[in-house]
Amino acid sequence: MTALMVAMPVQAQEAAAVETAGEIVVTAQKRVEALQDVPISITVVNGDALREQGAGSLVDYAGYVPGMTVLSSQPGTSIISLRGIAPVGSAQAVGIYLDDAPVGSSSLYARSATYSLDLMPYDIAGLEILRGPQGTLYGASSIGGLLKYRTVAPSTTDFSVKAGGELFTIDEAGNPGWAAQVMVNAPIVQDKLGMTASFSWRKTPGYVSSVNNPALNDANDVEQRGGRVSLLWNATEDFTVRLGGIWQTIDANATNNVVATAAGVPIGDGWSYNSFLPEPFRKSIDYYSAVLDYDLGFATLTSVSTYSETSTTSVQDASLVFGIAFPALTGGAVPAGLAPFSIALDLEKFTQEIRLASPSNDRFEWMVGAFYTKEDSENHQLVRTFDFSGAPNALDPGAVVSLPSTFKEMAVFANATAYFGDMFALSGGLRYAKNKQNFQQISSGPFIGVANFTGSSEEDVFIYSVSPQLHINDDAMIYARVANGYRPGGPNVVFPGVPPQVKADTLVNYEVGFKGNLGSTLTVDVAGFYMDWTDIQVVQPFGGVTGQANGPSAVSKGVEGTLTWRPAPGLSLVASAAYADAKLTADAPEISGVDGARLPSVPKFTGSVQADYNFAIGSNATAKVGVGVRHSSKLASLPSSSPDNLWSDAYTALDANAAVTFDDHWTIRVYARNLANERAATQRSYTLDAFGTQAYQTSIPLQPRTIGVALDMAF
Repeated sequence: MTALMVAMPVQAQEAAAVETAGEIVVTAQKRVEALQDVPISITVVNGDALREQGAGSLVDYAGYVPGMTVLSSQPGTSIISLRGIAPVGSAQAVGIYLDDAPVGSSSLYARSATYSLDLMPYDIAGLEILRGPQGTLYGASSIGGLLKYRTVAPSTTDFSVKAGGELFTIDEAGNPGWAAQVMVNAPIVQDKLGMTASFSWRKTPGYVSSVNNPALNDANDVEQRGGRVSLLWNATEDFTVRLGGIWQTIDANATNNVVATAAGVPIGDGWSYNSFLPEPFRKSIDYYSAVLDYDLGFATLTSVSTYSETSTTSVQDASLVFGIAFPALTGGAVPAGLAPFSIALDLEKFTQEIRLASPSNDRFEWMVGAFYTKEDSENHQLVRTFDFSGAPNALDPGAVVSLPSTFKEMAVFANATAYFGDMFALSGGLRYAKNKQNFQQISSGPFIGVANFTGSSEEDVFIYSVSPQLHINDDAMIYARVANGYRPGGPNVVFPGVPPQVKADTLVNYEVGFKGNLGSTLTVDVAGFYMDWTDIQVVQPFGGVTGQANGPSAVSKGVEGTLTWRPAPGLSLVASAAYADAKLTADAPEISGVDGARLPSVPKFTGSVQADYNFAIGSNATAKVGVGVRHSSKLASLPSSSPDNLWSDAYTALDANAAVTFDDHWTIRVYARNLANERAATQRSYTLDAFGTQAYQTSIPLQPRTIGVALDMAF
C-alpha cells in the first residue's frame, strides 16, 4: 500500500481557487485579501488537509507549521508557542480567535496558558496562523502570534451533505479508535436564507497504564464530541446577518504523561505512570456569535457579538506530592495516604466589536473600530486527604482555594494602508486599550493556611504596527514590519512584600520578509525576525505565598520560511523550516534560568518536508498520494517545574496518507502518523513533592504509530 500526506499549502490554494482564481485568501487584516498581498508571516492550513491526515487536535498538525510548537498531554490542554515565544507565567502568549472574536481568558487567574481552544477539524474551512505580535487588530495576549479558526459559511443557493467515518489504531493501545461526522447545508429561502449544521464524535483509545492501580489500564482514552449550527440571512443586497453556535465537549480518563524516577529511570515498560487514583478531565465550551455586515457604500459597518461559557474540571493524583508528607506534617500521627487534587475552572466571556472598513482598492484603505470584553472567571482548587482505604483522615481537606476574578477591557483601534503607485505601500495600525480587573483569593486548610486576599487593578496600554512594502511585481513582495504587543497585567494577592499589581509585559517585533512566486512553479515565503520581550510575567514565592511579578527580559531571533515547488501537473513539494534562538537576557530564577539560558518549551529548530501527488484513475476517479517528514530539536522543561531544567528529545517523525475519490462523491482514504514509530519525549519536567524535593520525572511522549482508514461521502 502506498501511503501519503497532503501538502497543506497546496490544498489551501486548491480550496480557494473557485472564488479567487487560484489565490489563497485570508482574513488576517479583517478584510478578505490574497495571502501574497499581506505583509505578515502567515501559514494557511486547509480544513480538508486536516481531515485527510486524521488530525484530531492541534498537536497533530503543528509540526508542519513553521515556528509553531504545541505541547499537549491531551486534547484541550495545549500550550502553544510561535517564534520562540511560549507562555511563561499564567496567561497565553498566542491569541486564539474563532472567526471574528477571541476565545479564552485574558486574565492571570483562569489558566489560559494551559487550556487553549482545541477544536476538532471537521467543519473547519481552515486555519490562519499569524506569526509575530498581532495586537493592533486582535488585542491582548497575541504577542507571539495568532491562531485563527475559520468555520464553513452557510450557502443560500446549494444543498449539500457530507458524512464520514473512520477506524484507527495506536500502537500500545489495547482497543481501536473511531470517529464519525456529518454536515448538512440547506438553503431555506433561495438566495436569502441558508443554514449549515454539523456533528462530530471521536473516540481515541488510551495507551498509558498505571503501575500502582491495575484498573487504570490504557487509561488515557479521550472522547470528543462537537456540534455547530450557523445561519446566514441576506436581508438585502447591502445587509447580511450570520448567526452561529458551537458546542464541544472533551472527556478523558487520564493524561498521556509517562513517568520516570527523579534520576530518569523509566517506571514500568516506559508507557506507565504512577497514579493510585483515576484522573478524569472534562472540558466543554458553548459559543454563540452574531455578525452583522452593512454596506454603506463608502465603507462596510460590521458588528461582531459573542458570548461563550467554558467549563474545565480535572483531577490529579497528588498522593506522591502531598500524601507522602502526611507523617511529617503531623509528627507521625497520620500515615501516608491518598491526595486527589481537583481543579474547576469556569469562564463566562462576552465580546463586542464594531468596525468601519473602507472598500478594498489600490490607493488608500482604512479601518477604525472599538472593542469591549467582559470576563467572569472562577478557579476552584481542592486537595482531599484520605488513607489508603479511601477514608478521610485528620488533614482532610488539605487545601481549599477559590480564585474568582473579573476582567473588563475597552479598546479603540485604527489600521490603514496607503499605496504609492504600483510598487510601494505603507501600512500601519494603532490600538489603545484600558482594562480593569478584580481578584479575590479565599483559602483554608493545613497545606495552605487561612487567607482572604482581594485586589484590583487598572491599566492603559498603547500599541502600534508599521509595515512598508515593496511590490517587485504582481506576484512578489518585500516587506518590513515593526509591531509591539502586550499581555494584560492584573491585581496581586495582598501580603507583605507582594507588589499590589503586576503590569503588562510587552514585546516588540522587528521583521523583514519576502513572499512571492518565482516563475510559474516556485513559491517562496521567508521572514527574519528579532523580538525583544520585557517585563515577562512570572509566578514567584513571597515569604509563604505565591504571587505574580514582572521578571526578566528575553530576546528571540531567527528565520522561518516555506518553499513550494510544483515541477509537474498534480505534483507539489513543500519544505518548511524555522530557527528561533530564544534566550533570557537577565537572570531569572523564577523560570529556572540565567542570563543566556534558552527559554523553556521552545525548540531551536523545527522543519518539515512534504510531497503530494494528485492524478486521475480512469474517467471517474481521482487519487492523492503523498508523504511528510517533520522534525523538532530538543527543548527545555516547563518554567514552573524545577530549578534544574530537563530537556526533551529531538525527534523526526514520518507521516503519510492516500485517498481515492469515485464519481466526486465517495472517498476512501488511509493515513498514518509517526509511521516509523519513533519513540521520543516531546517535553520533560520534574514533579516536586510537598517539601520541594524532586519526586519523579514526567514526560509527554510522541504519540505512537497511528494508522487509520476512512470512508467519506459528499452530495
